Amino acid sequence: MAAVLACGQDAVLSHGAAAVHWGLLRPLNGYIDVTVPTRNGRKRRRGIRIHRCAMLGAPLRLHETEKRPTSVITVRDHIPITTVPRTLVDIRSTLPPRLVRRAIRQAEFLGLGMGEIKSDRTRSDLERYFLRLWRRTRLLQPEVNVPIGGMTVDFLWRDARLVVETDSYATHGGTVAFEDDHVRELRLRRLGYSVHRFSERQLEIEPEAVVEDVVAALRAAAPEAVG
Repeated sequence: MAAVLACGQDAVLSHGAAAVHWGLLRPLNGYIDVTVPTRNGRKRRRGIRIHRCAMLGAPLRLHETEKRPTSVITVRDHIPITTVPRTLVDIRSTLPPRLVRRAIRQAEFLGLGMGEIKSDRTRSDLERYFLRLWRRTRLLQPEVNVPIGGMTVDFLWRDARLVVETDSYATHGGTVAFEDDHVRELRLRRLGYSVHRFSERQLEIEPEAVVEDVVAALRAAAPEAVG
């Protein structure tokens, strides 16, 4: 609050600082981001990164399409702050892509309105990498992070009863995770699903082979899905 007050009456918390305050990201090291609706005034304040936007209420440009003008300012915990959709737009130009994706996933998980911003429902960079890789095929797209039998699978082609799981060492390393994965796989197979599991290394080293494996599985189970 002090940082916002220090920048004037119409200043608002924004960018990375707003993302942290909304609970979309963990605290970031460095400056507190504040946006002011003027081109005038001091350019620097200790510990504060000042952003300038002459019209904070101007339409946002998302996915290269002009949207209707909406308020991009609200109040949270008595602090003027950019709305969640505006915050997600702002951090695209100031934070690494992995943090932007994390913030979008967290906003969806928390049920916060994201406006015109769409989530691909992935929960990790590895899942996002596989989805981007698969989209290049222009074949039938999977459902992402779908509940089945009390579990959530990474990718599902429902008609083909095909499940793809992507495993990074960070989340699937260790004996317990290894055993859990095999329990999940057995349960899914008993429910009638074919399970294909790929490691982070496989996706990095031989992505074409991964795609070919999934295409072959789809062709065998649902030929219409691959033409």
